[in-house]
Amino acid sequence: MKKIIIGSVFTLSGIIVVVGIIMAAAWFAPSITSWSGSKLWFAIFGAPQYGSDVVQSLFLGVPFVAGVVLAGAGLLILLVEYFRRDNF
Repeated sequence: MKKIIIGSVFTLSGIIVVVGIIMAAAWFAPSITSWSGSKLWFAIFGAPQYGSDVVQSLFLGVPFVAGVVLAGAGLLILLVEYFRRDNF
């Protein structure tokens, strides 16, 4: 039972982080004047600065990836507990 709660907390916290960053990027994206690729992903991950160019990005790539990993780990824990033979 403890592992189910731990997996649920990991999954929920990871999803909250990812959705929060996507919402922040969606609100910030209309104010970006120059980007490469998708405007939303550029707002999250950004790009390297060349010379004196100002890079308009949130640079939240590391927390975004951490949230995805946290949600994935939580789902993995829940799947392992769901298919465990001891529960039957």
